Amino acid sequence: VQLVESEGGLVQPGGSLRLSCAASGFTFSSYVMNWVRQAPGKQREAVASVTNDGSTNYANSVKGRFTISRDNVKKTVYLQMNSLRPEDTAVYFCRVAVGGRNYWGQGTQVTVSS
Repeated sequence: VQLVESEGGLVQPGGSLRLSCAASGFTFSSYVMNWVRQAPGKQREAVASVTNDGSTNYANSVKGRFTISRDNVKKTVYLQMNSLRPEDTAVYFCRVAVGGRNYWGQGTQVTVSS
């Protein structure tokens, strides 16, 4: 299993950014895909998830601002982040559970600052 996230970046408050996570090594269309983030000095926080049929779930802190989606042909999951806030600054990870084991991407830094 391999998960490779796109580059994050530095964004001003109120700005937008889209992350992607390219997956390989498993039957992508069969699994729930997740985005998780970890802010400095804090525990990892589940941000959003999308099931194999496209049902989504979000943390309260990002509802209405972030959108998770997936492309089963490209084997890629996306996280569209709008109205970004300084408190969204974190390392963002893609995660999937396959065969009872969690697999993580390498993480990508998102910094929201003026």
